[in-house]
Amino acid sequence: MANNSSSSTYYVSVEKLQIGLYVFIDLPWFQHPFTLNSFRISNEEQLRTLKSLGESRFRYDPKRSDADPDDPVETPSTEEPKTTESDTPDEDLSPELAARRKRIRALEAHRRRIEEVDKTYLKATGILRNLNRKLMTRGEETLQEMDVLVDHMVTAFLKHPEVTLHVMGEKFSGVESYSHSLNVSVLSMMLSKGLGLSEEQAHSLGVGALLHDIGLAEIPERVLKKRPDEYTKPERDLRAMHCEFGVRLGKKLGLPPGILAIIFQHHEMADGSGYPTGALVDKIAFPARIVSLVNFYDNLCNPTDLAQALTPHEALSFMFGQRRTKFDAAILQQMIRCLGVYPPGSIVSLSNDVVGLVLSVNPTKPLRPWIMAYDAKVPKEEAILLNLEQETELVIAKALRPALLPPAIHAYLSPRQRITYYFDSSVQATQGAK
Repeated sequence: MANNSSSSTYYVSVEKLQIGLYVFIDLPWFQHPFTLNSFRISNEEQLRTLKSLGESRFRYDPKRSDADPDDPVETPSTEEPKTTESDTPDEDLSPELAARRKRIRALEAHRRRIEEVDKTYLKATGILRNLNRKLMTRGEETLQEMDVLVDHMVTAFLKHPEVTLHVMGEKFSGVESYSHSLNVSVLSMMLSKGLGLSEEQAHSLGVGALLHDIGLAEIPERVLKKRPDEYTKPERDLRAMHCEFGVRLGKKLGLPPGILAIIFQHHEMADGSGYPTGALVDKIAFPARIVSLVNFYDNLCNPTDLAQALTPHEALSFMFGQRRTKFDAAILQQMIRCLGVYPPGSIVSLSNDVVGLVLSVNPTKPLRPWIMAYDAKVPKEEAILLNLEQETELVIAKALRPALLPPAIHAYLSPRQRITYYFDSSVQATQGAK
């Protein structure tokens, strides 16, 4: 084996991969199916998956490997210079054309970022589904992987100046419950910084939100598949017991009290109208108040019966206008700051009669979000993105019901196929809810 100098990097060709090697995957997290970007290969399935990624070689760590490839390649650990595309406009261009090209580049970058977060979300949903399947049989290992998943979610969705999360609103067979848990976890962590939670508290909140519905595993499938308005009273009472069932399962897994409180109280309401105990706000753990609000919001946007779905604009307006007493006031205010007056996913008509989908919020100017505009002359894949903070001559005239859109506009904007949650962590930190 080559010497283990800390100043060297070791590679192994894809053909020489073997069980026991500790490898690194130098690809974006959403471009491979593994929970971690580095791990020790432990079985043939991992080998096959690594070989299917299309890489010719992989970095590996000799010190953490239990095997020794016969063709290691050692290269100096020097940093390669980064190459970036020049942002300097062509001096021969007119100011108008230079400005147009700069705008095109910005829109393309925004679209690429949207695509990347979309892929990351879908991967996280798949990982969460697999983790839930083995939660009760390999509890300790699964909880450790959930911790890693939350860390990845923080990196992918929360720590950048601009974070856009596209959440697929359509119900895909077998993944809807995992999408809901992921939505609630991400949105809860989005609110946490402005509410004064530490990184450790936000991490615990994220894990608790991922597990808040764990007790549904104890409810018969025939009950879970029914629409809420079709429940008999015994079925409604049984489903409501998923909070107690969740705590029982959580104790078996050795979950800490803070996460158990989220599981037990995520349906409690500030005015005492929730369940299982009808606790008032001062008796509800603060993280559970966050999850209760976010859980309520996501259930309005993505209910079991999509015909009953509210737009994000309608959902937030309903919560603030008609259900305000059910939530901690500071948390509700923070959500409004985070999601804006026209929450992402809203369909709006602009002052020039253009119809568009709100993609993301400008937190400092909630009336001037990013809009994906409908234009029959522009292919859907190349839809025009408008930043109303820059398009100062345009304003939002009103919000529209997706069901009332002409079929062509509905298909183009696909309002029920994606909801976007946007968060600007740098702005949030300066706003501070408390």
